[in-house]
Amino acid sequence: MLDATFAALADPTRRAILAMLLEDDMAVTDVAEPFSMSLAAISKHLMILSRAGLISQEKRGRVKWCKLEPDALRAATVWMQGFGQFEPVDLDRFERFLATELDSLPGALTGNTDNA
Repeated sequence: MLDATFAALADPTRRAILAMLLEDDMAVTDVAEPFSMSLAAISKHLMILSRAGLISQEKRGRVKWCKLEPDALRAATVWMQGFGQFEPVDLDRFERFLATELDSLPGALTGNTDNA
């Protein structure tokens, strides 16, 4: 399911649709309104979001409504937060550290193997 979630989120149109649905449930025609694409194209985007479990759709009378399913992002959020536990690496500082460490090793950089 994680793959489907990230695949759905990869498209800017689908992310925009999710942002719109943060406000309230919307009819499919209202979802389509701000986009310069056909209703069929929007329906395909909605189908991808539905399959990923990010939205649900229901028919109310003759109108199909879309609703955000916020719990569907929980698995993706937990997965991404796992990477937040590490501090960003300062590569310049790490390079200086390695140079200092390597300089302190006898023959490490010169290829001198007399100490072996």
